[in-house]
Amino acid sequence: MTIYDIPVHTLAGEPASLADYRGRALLIVNVASKCGLTPQYAGLERLHETYAGRGFSVLGVPCNQFGGQEPGTADEIAQFCSTTYGVTFPLLEKTEVNGPGRHPLYSVLAAVPDSDGEAGDIQWNFEKFLVSPAGEVVRRFRPGTTPEDPELVKAVESELP
Repeated sequence: MTIYDIPVHTLAGEPASLADYRGRALLIVNVASKCGLTPQYAGLERLHETYAGRGFSVLGVPCNQFGGQEPGTADEIAQFCSTTYGVTFPLLEKTEVNGPGRHPLYSVLAAVPDSDGEAGDIQWNFEKFLVSPAGEVVRRFRPGTTPEDPELVKAVESELP
């Protein structure tokens, strides 16, 4: 099973498929609107805009598991992201990333180690996973790694088709 086989839903609740991104590099990020790291939305949007034409997309996954920092409805989340940060990258439905309700996508992502060799539960909002155009999860970046971080940018560029 690859990430392309895992069923997902758009923020609006419509069935979607990660297979739509086959051939594109992805940065999958669990996001939240009321977090100290929320300003990372701006950098994620810039990254998305910079590389979208070269076969890249950011994919945001709202999550309310960390301090209740994503309490809004789908409409509220969409409005906040659009109005506050001009987000144009796709957002999936609000998802659990840890615990017994963990979404199958995050079961795959959580198994990937970070640069220190640590795998396991998502630590906080804005943890990032780089996926190759072939659907392989190739890198994990912890929440404190900003979208502008040279290591992250270099990793994204290395996966562009």
